[in-house]
Amino acid sequence: MGLVTCQISMSLDGYVAGPRQSLANPIGEGGLRLHEWMFATATWRQSQGLSPVPETSDDAIVKDLMSNAGVGAFVMGRNMFGPIRGEWDMSWKGWWGDNPSYHAPVFVLTHHPREPVPMQGGTTFYFVTDGIESALRQALEAAAGKNVQIGGGASTVQQTMRAGKLDELNLHITPIVLGAGERLLESVGEPNMSPVSVVASPKVTHIKYRIEH
Repeated sequence: MGLVTCQISMSLDGYVAGPRQSLANPIGEGGLRLHEWMFATATWRQSQGLSPVPETSDDAIVKDLMSNAGVGAFVMGRNMFGPIRGEWDMSWKGWWGDNPSYHAPVFVLTHHPREPVPMQGGTTFYFVTDGIESALRQALEAAAGKNVQIGGGASTVQQTMRAGKLDELNLHITPIVLGAGERLLESVGEPNMSPVSVVASPKVTHIKYRIEH
């Protein structure tokens, strides 16, 4: 069986999204600053058709993120899927256009039932109304031995950790202070986390933690 993993950028003061999330600011005011390290890499710039820059130690991380290597399914919260609250607006199919980058089943936590939404490129969004353990169980089955990645946001990661189901946490810690927003490691108990690797650059520090159960 594969691992349950998470890749997420975090500020020095522990936030993974800024305050006042909205359609205009999907990861909150100032939240894009959390990902500036990625936008500056040669790998990202090439994917967006921008002028080339030299590769750095961050490029290997971005290549792994963009390839979804070893990931067979994803789990995310409803807030990450979109800004809709309450009953569904059936025209909303996510932030990512007709061909989302997941290319695998994605299980979305919600209180409101909805039929699966198939997209181009092998992505299908499934909507899970009976909690994180059900979502993880379905995702692990769909992943067929590959890893399940927790896409976010903070609440979904917290629920996974409280359930004792997160095996690996990859933090990309950016040297900024947001001051408000969504903290990642709140109300998660006292997980036994051991650092496996550290990769540092001027823009970000990547720390991979293994979580013992």
